[in-house]
Amino acid sequence: MRAARLCLYEKGYARTTLRDITKAAGGVSMAAVGYHFGSKEALLDQALADASAEWGRALGQALVGLELSDDATPLERFEAIWDQIIGSFDEYRQLWSATFDVIGQIDHQPKVREYLALGLGEARDGIGRLLAGPDETDAVVINEIGALHQALLTGVMAQRLIDPDSAPTASQLARALARITGA
Repeated sequence: MRAARLCLYEKGYARTTLRDITKAAGGVSMAAVGYHFGSKEALLDQALADASAEWGRALGQALVGLELSDDATPLERFEAIWDQIIGSFDEYRQLWSATFDVIGQIDHQPKVREYLALGLGEARDGIGRLLAGPDETDAVVINEIGALHQALLTGVMAQRLIDPDSAPTASQLARALARITGA
């Protein structure tokens, strides 16, 4: 699994071969990969899933540890959470690069599409609950707030990959949101 993740990060999803993985794993046989995972794609899918879950757990722990006062405004919560999200980018840059590589293959990899769709739903719910505030219980509102932040997440991380010096900061996002909403 470590070898698959390494290849995914170094070569990308589409350019990684089964031979690359077995070589990085110290000569594991190609038949062993087929026996345990079914295919190279299934192994790479699992490696991406594991890496994404690791990022999600790390981010979740960071967000739970945020110390916000009970009277923090939604804009203050927004900025604090986005500061944590953006702050996680450098440590997980290779994951984001691999994720965008996989997105480029999505029409050819239905299992990856299923996994990413499931992950989007979980991310929408988690971020939506955090940003909706402690008193919000309406699932529709939570989903809408989460969907907005998931869209921002994809865009901000793409900008950080392409042009990190010009990518928005949490405070820039918060100020822009305040201007747009008149907050």
